[in-house]
Amino acid sequence: MFLVYFMSTINIIITVIIMMISSFLSKKSNSDREKNSPFECGFDPKSNARMPFSLRFFLIAIIFLIFDVEITLLLPMVTIYEKVNMWSWMAVSMLFLTILLLGLYHEWNQGALLWAS
Repeated sequence: MFLVYFMSTINIIITVIIMMISSFLSKKSNSDREKNSPFECGFDPKSNARMPFSLRFFLIAIIFLIFDVEITLLLPMVTIYEKVNMWSWMAVSMLFLTILLLGLYHEWNQGALLWAS
């Protein structure tokens, strides 16, 4: 047991030493203001590079992504229908669909699905 603790300690010490050496060696010593400024074909930028975006569009995109992942979780349920117990498949499917519908109702109730408001 002592050998396991000893080897673990040696591994941690070696890992920390390597991380410290790599952190020390990878830092840039000189930071130039011109190198850190944005470059636009040799000229100064005409406008701000960070354009504002609609937060509503971002929320709708996130909701779409969530429901897209949920559809990919629903598709295998159809393929395993004949290979598993009917009652357990039905219970899991109904539970999953109920959770999805409750989530959709909550988003609708909170107004997250209203685009123009």
